[in-house]
Amino acid sequence: MGAIITLSLLAILILYLGLFKATKTILPISILGLVGALVFCIVQWNGTAVPLYNGMVLFDHYALVFSMLMIGLAILILLLSRDYFDTIGEHTAEYFSLILFSLIGGLIIVSFYNLSMLFIGIEIMSVALYILVGIRKSDYGSNEASLKYFLMGAFSTGFLLFGITLIYGATGSFGMEEIQSYVQNNVQAISPLFYTGVILFIIGLGFKIGAAPFHFWVPDVYDGAPILITTFMSTIVKVAAIAAFLRLFWFCFEPLSSFWTPVLSVMSVLTLFIGNITALMQQSFKRMLTYSSVSHVGYMLFAILSLGGESANGILIYVGAYSLSSIVAFGGLIAVKRSSGSEQFEAFNGLAKKNPYLSFTILVAMLSLAGIPLTVGFIGKFMMFAAALHNYHIALVVLAVINAAIGIYYYFRVIIAMYFKPTDREEVVWNLNYKVVLTIATIITICLGLYPSLVTNIV
Repeated sequence: MGAIITLSLLAILILYLGLFKATKTILPISILGLVGALVFCIVQWNGTAVPLYNGMVLFDHYALVFSMLMIGLAILILLLSRDYFDTIGEHTAEYFSLILFSLIGGLIIVSFYNLSMLFIGIEIMSVALYILVGIRKSDYGSNEASLKYFLMGAFSTGFLLFGITLIYGATGSFGMEEIQSYVQNNVQAISPLFYTGVILFIIGLGFKIGAAPFHFWVPDVYDGAPILITTFMSTIVKVAAIAAFLRLFWFCFEPLSSFWTPVLSVMSVLTLFIGNITALMQQSFKRMLTYSSVSHVGYMLFAILSLGGESANGILIYVGAYSLSSIVAFGGLIAVKRSSGSEQFEAFNGLAKKNPYLSFTILVAMLSLAGIPLTVGFIGKFMMFAAALHNYHIALVVLAVINAAIGIYYYFRVIIAMYFKPTDREEVVWNLNYKVVLTIATIITICLGLYPSLVTNIV
């Protein structure tokens, strides 16, 4: 709880710094506050995990490790923002504050122990994002993305709230323990209200994570939003949503897996094929990453389909690998776009000759996203496939392997452009913060790919 309180006070402090025009202190104070929140999580690791505030939240190892992951990712993203917000106008303090408030919502989501807290966390995270997506007031694409995200977000929240209502109608409680007890004691006599509530939860959370067929808002919103905000949405927001999805179904709905497994299996297959095939046809690097993020949700759903002791560790490694690689990819895109003014694959032509180190970091990110060995992305995919095979989802794994091969093709388009397509171009100028962030993410990607035991069995 200390991390949430710290970040709440930090977000308010950032607003006051903006009020008094102390804009140069916003970034260092934000990073310092995030480090303080991270310390609170580490200190709480060895403490006793008990539900707080009459069973509203639970800061167990599961919640803490995902909280630490999101805070760490937020530090990297804010470091990338040093000069980025200067290019889109004033009110830098408001942007930083909204990002912190959205992060607070994410921390609440992964630690919820009551369905009302799940709803509150999602709304805190989403409301801030509605504004962040449209921060470029003069950009019609950004405005359209913000409006579309708001409408689709409100629509999906309606499904989620209706699901919570039906679950409450069947069990008489919003608490996780009471819902779990109801399911375990009435496996053969579950109310139809409860089953309908589970389906509505799948629809509502499917919208939040961008799973097909509820993904249709993702491409336009991600593409219209500023690249830095897209990075935040495709990493921290997705981590929070998939962690909540797994927590709810693992803790409460596991005895009913025969009911919801076919639904999630179909969603997973649709998500993989729609995301990968559509990514093949893109000429924009940003839009390719957008559809790629949809396809990765299909792999993430494997953890929910294969509930067990390794699900939490598997999804932690997978989302961590995906998030680090996405930060490098989007960070590289920001640097290249500033130089060339383009987001197309052609903007990366010959980059390796002028910027070999930047090209190497993007290379590692693409290999990790593709699941190539010696990167942590390969370990994440391997754990997802192993969990699915352990639960005899053989056909699902075969389809996933086919999609992984499709993914390799479009990720390698970037690598080919950088290393094998010569062109006359200027050297890309990227500041120290970008070098630090991309270096840290690249080192972690390689080290965990070589030594995955450093993080396995941490939850």
